[in-house]
Amino acid sequence: MRIGVVTFPGSLDDGDARRAVRIAGAEPVALWHGDADLKSVDAVILPGGFSYGDYLRCGAIARFAPVMSEVIAGAKRGLPVLGICNGFQILCEAHLLPGALIRNDVRRFVCKDQRLRIESASTAWTSDYSAGQEIVVPLKNGEGGFVADEATLDRLEGEGRVVARYLGDNPNGSYRDIAGIASEDGRVVGLMPHPEHAVEELTGPGTDGLGFFTSVLTSLVSA
Repeated sequence: MRIGVVTFPGSLDDGDARRAVRIAGAEPVALWHGDADLKSVDAVILPGGFSYGDYLRCGAIARFAPVMSEVIAGAKRGLPVLGICNGFQILCEAHLLPGALIRNDVRRFVCKDQRLRIESASTAWTSDYSAGQEIVVPLKNGEGGFVADEATLDRLEGEGRVVARYLGDNPNGSYRDIAGIASEDGRVVGLMPHPEHAVEELTGPGTDGLGFFTSVLTSLVSA
């Protein structure tokens, strides 16, 4: 399986995402934001970092990168897409996911190992977890507060599209402690914490994040 990882100007976790893909057992494929070409990959990851134009609104300019026209078209055909941190912001700006990510309510950058509860194991990126499973992965963001109107929040909850929820103190003010959500078909997932930093014992707080990357391989094989 070939998993593409997009690099935007300012991306800083693209290398980590490619390593996570490799550890999971797939072939990582580097994709460039300026190329409208997904190189026939089987899934796409939009990594974390600080993409160009974030000073306007996080992800607002990156959403119009040439590669995103292909990501959007692919997602509509069922291509699995994972947006991590800044990638989550870009997915919301591209309207592949509802809601928005705003400045943390604590008004400072938060960096910590974060406890999460997996709420849905029925997405392309969480099928190797169990619903209710608790994991620990790093969190690092300044604008990670997920917000949406009450009707959207109720719909996400009712349709089982809340993928992960913060446990303990809410680190950024996200409504209903939401850390990640999915599209209606479960193929597109946005996650604010960083599972790519928890895929090997040497460099992370355990390997709890690896399941996001093995899940998509399971999903692709069974598709």
